[in-house]
Amino acid sequence: MSKFDHVMRHFINHTEENYLKAIYALTEQSEKGVSTNSIAKILNTKASSVTEMMKKLSDKELVSYKKYYGVELTNKGRTIALTTIRKHRLWEVFLVDQLSFNWDEVHEIAEQLEHIQSEELTNRLDDFLGNPKFDPHGDPIPNSKGKIEDHRKKTTLSELNDGAVSTLVGVSDSSSLFLQHLEKRNLKLGTTIEIVNHFEFDRSLSILVNGSEQNISQRVADNLIVQPK
Repeated sequence: MSKFDHVMRHFINHTEENYLKAIYALTEQSEKGVSTNSIAKILNTKASSVTEMMKKLSDKELVSYKKYYGVELTNKGRTIALTTIRKHRLWEVFLVDQLSFNWDEVHEIAEQLEHIQSEELTNRLDDFLGNPKFDPHGDPIPNSKGKIEDHRKKTTLSELNDGAVSTLVGVSDSSSLFLQHLEKRNLKLGTTIEIVNHFEFDRSLSILVNGSEQNISQRVADNLIVQPK
């Protein structure tokens, strides 16, 4: 066991890792401090429980927390969050590529596997998979140094104009129900999508997928991350 593994194993538990990962995700959406209410919502817990956890994480120097001002990750907290995210996304790739799971089946399993604390296992898994840059949902995978490299010019499908052609490269919603819905519509990563028309009434879209026209709701379009051609 490396020195890093030893520190990680005795320094933080699974629940604390989940909190750090949630704070990181919320931080990506806002430049300001993350509120305890938003953390409670994403983790489906009580705000009072979040406040108690923030005090614990602050004592461990993993977050900077001031009441009414929000929460920010420290460098230590950010490192652990990115390490957890890296493991989660690598395990998702492994489950899809090596064990033939569907992309809507892997999130919950990866939630369990991401807490394995062996840095050596994570690095070997990364090498075994060929050092993938993205997970099955199109999310970038942090490298061993915690750096995320994603140079793609991305937008949501709903932001493009009529006639625009793009490639589906990710999803904002990785819930099983949403991914199953996309499967039924043949909307998979790498799929070419052409916008035929925006409907003003409900902002739904008519699109061409593999030469076949179909309608999708604004909610679906808002959650499709595409790279314009």
